[in-house]
Amino acid sequence: MIYLWFPFVVGALAFVFTGMMRYYALSRNIMDVPNARSSHSVATPRGGGVAIVLALLLTLPVLVWADSLNLNVYVSVCLAGGLIAVIGFMDDHGHIDAKWRLLGHFVAAACALYWLNGLPQIGIFGIPFNFGWFGNVLAAFYLVWMLNLYNFMDGIDGIASVEAVCACSGACLLYWIIGVENLIGLPLVLAAAVIGFLCWNFPPAKIFMGDAGSGFLGIVLGIITIQAAWVSSQLLWAWLILLGVFVVDATITLFRRLLRGDKVYEAHRSHAYQFASRYFKRHLPITLGVAAINVFWLLPMAYIVAVLGVDGVVGLIVAYLPLTIIAIKFRAGAVEETE
Repeated sequence: MIYLWFPFVVGALAFVFTGMMRYYALSRNIMDVPNARSSHSVATPRGGGVAIVLALLLTLPVLVWADSLNLNVYVSVCLAGGLIAVIGFMDDHGHIDAKWRLLGHFVAAACALYWLNGLPQIGIFGIPFNFGWFGNVLAAFYLVWMLNLYNFMDGIDGIASVEAVCACSGACLLYWIIGVENLIGLPLVLAAAVIGFLCWNFPPAKIFMGDAGSGFLGIVLGIITIQAAWVSSQLLWAWLILLGVFVVDATITLFRRLLRGDKVYEAHRSHAYQFASRYFKRHLPITLGVAAINVFWLLPMAYIVAVLGVDGVVGLIVAYLPLTIIAIKFRAGAVEETE
């Protein structure tokens, strides 16, 4: 019964908190002012993602109390997600050197993995692999990559929010179909919190998410995927499929910039979605396009893997192939000056 009413409470809290954060940002002049690296043209308050953090962390104890959230997962989200949110909040208000941010990211990842009991056995092409301690190292890099790619992809109005809502809602549907309702609680209330924020962030955005919100979303989604992996490898692959738009665009862009020798920690506008938004001269078509890809392509592919039992790696490759073509078409990672 808690799933019928509780998400509305969380969403309402996030909506109210976002309005409060907007007032705070305007009063403190915490603004994203357009520059050569921006994808927007109007000065806009930032840091609204703190509302997602507060709405989620303040309400998760109710899920624990209702036996709808594992205590270890709750502690993992609170400690790791909280640390990432604090680092992002401090960066939103000033600047933290990249090496210290990265150190904090790995500390948060290690903390999360400790409470999640590390990385479980993973099925690859039908063969179970237990990576042992090396798996935990891989998982730490995975969590750090997840939180950073979410930060990278939060560059136009509504896109990061829509991606999180689509992925979490799709996963909840899959959990319900295959009968693992005990996993629904966390992604459901996360989606609700993001929807509350999205009411302010939908194009044209009245406030931006900021590093605190995007990094928090990234690591919490990473934690949820590892939680799912402990139940079934197929669910891990299904989650990676659901998050495919962000994973493909961010990964291709990173590798192309690395190969070119760019300073990958510097701000840029060379992701596929950023080129696309400049091509269409609006954010809304890209954000809606991401939603459409999630609903009409990635969710069915995740269903085929999680419910019908198609090999996860095969499903992932098939799901990512058209995304890769689209990313290349929109020049992910290309030199911006050639635009």
